[in-house]
Amino acid sequence: MTEYSESIQQGHYAKKQILCQDRLISWSHASRFQLALRIAQELNPRRVLDYGCGDGTFLAMAMKEMPNCTVAIGAEITDGLVQDCSRRLNGDSRLQFALIDSLDAPEYRQSFDAIFCMEVLEHVPDVTPLLDRFARLLAPDGALVISVPVETGLPVLVKQTFRRIAGWRGIGDYPGIAPYSYGDLLKSVFAGPRQHIVRPLHRDGENNAFHCHKGFNWMALRETLRERFVIQQLRASPLPMLSPHLASQCWFVLRKRPSECDSKQPAPSRD
Repeated sequence: MTEYSESIQQGHYAKKQILCQDRLISWSHASRFQLALRIAQELNPRRVLDYGCGDGTFLAMAMKEMPNCTVAIGAEITDGLVQDCSRRLNGDSRLQFALIDSLDAPEYRQSFDAIFCMEVLEHVPDVTPLLDRFARLLAPDGALVISVPVETGLPVLVKQTFRRIAGWRGIGDYPGIAPYSYGDLLKSVFAGPRQHIVRPLHRDGENNAFHCHKGFNWMALRETLRERFVIQQLRASPLPMLSPHLASQCWFVLRKRPSECDSKQPAPSRD
């Protein structure tokens, strides 16, 4: 079993994911983190952003995998998450946490060699403004790494079965908030690159709109990403040898299109 630092073990997402009492859940999430760490090692950026960093587990683990990294910023939507990460993960001076809205400051324009956005886009009602933000933040030669769950094809049948069993056992958040009808499930199994069912829209305690996993279509997202970025790699987890069509998560490693690289405005110094 992998050893995690005490500060990572205290994270609320880590407790229900990589440290879950169910070995299958723990293995699946740990495998996802391991792939993210391999990608971070391959990219070895100087300045990295984890957009939607949660409890900061990925960045806390990734600092050892990125020896050239001088600044790593984890961004979240609520001040509570930012303060919790800043308090627990304060052992590395390169590691910082900030509110997402602060990234609109001019000093962040084209400043990141790598941006990670993992298990976030499936919840966003309109990804276009977020992709615009990524394009502004990413250095001309930087890489954007996105992971999303596979909720189509055979995987959706496996996942829904597992979620039902895990819900009965009271493990994690698997009971779900938007059940599938038989028609929804059938359309999801045979989904193509277009949105196949209407996705339910929910509201959190602060009236922010979000989607649950129901109806998410990674192939439709792929088409949207292609309009704005160059897809350099398409990978899968937890078993990297599988096609994303048969995996639990798919990963995009993207680069800016030449038209997105603003040559008229130089990127800020990254020293």
